[in-house]
Amino acid sequence: MSQLHRKCVPFTPYERELSRASVAIVTAAGVHKKDQQAFNIGDELGDLTFRIIDSNANATDLMVTHHHYDHSDADRDINVVFPIDALRSLADEGFIGELARSHVGFMGYTMQLKRMYEETAPAIAEHIDKQSRADIVVLTGG
Repeated sequence: MSQLHRKCVPFTPYERELSRASVAIVTAAGVHKKDQQAFNIGDELGDLTFRIIDSNANATDLMVTHHHYDHSDADRDINVVFPIDALRSLADEGFIGELARSHVGFMGYTMQLKRMYEETAPAIAEHIDKQSRADIVVLTGG
């Protein structure tokens, strides 16, 4: 496995047909299902946990817990930071193949960058690869 550093973002172009691709959302906007534990906004170092969001979740099932950006627009329409309805429409149109089995939400703010790079980010990548089975990931911030 190659070594990552802050100035290098790995990118692999998707060379197959989008109409056959499974697409997942990974968001740093603090999105989670309303019935899941909220992110710990009281931890001054940041919450390094993440939440799995099933593909069948509706926009109304989701919320934001984050205190380092103004998420009032996302509170009104979660699709601003978690475009689940747009992806469903793209799948219905046949533009993409399908939504992946699951998506990931985490709170992007952290003062624990080393742990984020060494623990949380690889765990999210592992989930997307092994559980979500996504071909493509849409990354969003808050």
